[in-house]
Amino acid sequence: MAGGVRRKSPGAPAPLWGKLQTLWQDKHLVLFKTEYTLLVVSVLWLLEIGINVWVIQKVAYTEIDWKAYMDEVEGVINGTYDYTELKGDTGPLVYPAGFVYIFTALYYITSHGVNIRLAQYIFAAFYLITLLLVFRIYNRTKKVPPYVFFFVCCASYRIHSIFVLRLFNDPVAMMLLFGAVNLFMDGYWTVGCAIYSLAVSVKMNVLLFAPGLLFLLLSEFGLIRTIPKLSLCAGIQFLLGLPFLMENPSGYLSRAFDLGRQFMFKWTVNWRFLPEMLFLNRNFHLLLLAVHLLALLLFAFRRWKRPGESIFDLLKEPGKRKIPPQENSFYVWYFHTLPFLLWSGGVKKLAHLLRVLILGLIELSWNTYPSTNSSSAALHVCHLIILLCLWLAPPLQSAPAENPQDKPVKDKRQ
Repeated sequence: MAGGVRRKSPGAPAPLWGKLQTLWQDKHLVLFKTEYTLLVVSVLWLLEIGINVWVIQKVAYTEIDWKAYMDEVEGVINGTYDYTELKGDTGPLVYPAGFVYIFTALYYITSHGVNIRLAQYIFAAFYLITLLLVFRIYNRTKKVPPYVFFFVCCASYRIHSIFVLRLFNDPVAMMLLFGAVNLFMDGYWTVGCAIYSLAVSVKMNVLLFAPGLLFLLLSEFGLIRTIPKLSLCAGIQFLLGLPFLMENPSGYLSRAFDLGRQFMFKWTVNWRFLPEMLFLNRNFHLLLLAVHLLALLLFAFRRWKRPGESIFDLLKEPGKRKIPPQENSFYVWYFHTLPFLLWSGGVKKLAHLLRVLILGLIELSWNTYPSTNSSSAALHVCHLIILLCLWLAPPLQSAPAENPQDKPVKDKRQ
């Protein structure tokens, strides 16, 4: 039509507009529907930036181990490579060589450890990176309702204290660990094993996750192809510790990987309700280790394998097994995986409120100082409930038969 205005014909709404409409319609369910995980965790992550700045500026820094860390690495800088001679004001150096290298870098960045405020902001960055890695895992699983992530970050006093008020080495180790977990999820097993080994080199506690990683490696590759990846982990430990091994090998191994270290009863959180004599008893320690190993074996033989599959099938090449392998996921660490463990349990009657209550009780128990009989007992009850729920979870499903007409997918496994 001459001189007229051409009207735009109605069509399908723009994708962004459609998403906004859906979001508005589901606004009352945003905190409960797992498809909104990415939106909720993005908001929480941005909120955490402000929270960390506020904590650093307004809450008093707590000196516990930072000065000792700096004294220990200063000894290495001054040329001492005998681990038995490296110590700080809270005791000897008891962490592997990766810790020394990383905290030596922090020593120089923070003006020989004097600039505490800068160190706090560096650890705040570690915290935000760790949250990104954790949130990415949860976004991939779509298993935990988004509202729970508020308790994983913003509402946890303990996690902020560990990262930005006390500057422990745990944050560095866990940042590396969750980096490895993300690599495993993406199929980069070799690089993931290297990063995992770096995490072990910062703090020996990361070895507690080795059984889970071994199970996954065997499941994914079989015994023969798993050996090179284990060799890589061991080789990295050897190379990092080489300067100290050359000086005093037994001293390095006994200090950095001391499996018999005795903890003081006054610091216990888990076992306050026990007599101190029993807590310090070596037989009690061996009993706990035996129970831990038994639990791992029970889950490996009864819960982690799929119906019709033998645990010994994991030793075979994946292509030679009766039941083909399927994609695995790897979730570890005590704090950040608690929601996943709670929402993975097999007890349907364990309502949302009860799960949140368990999270709250665990947080309260860890924040009770000094610990009490009640706080320690509550911690054990919560853990027992989580363990029982995981035991009662539905068995793993067998992988569907492979369709030859399916398009090949790029294999990133290494």
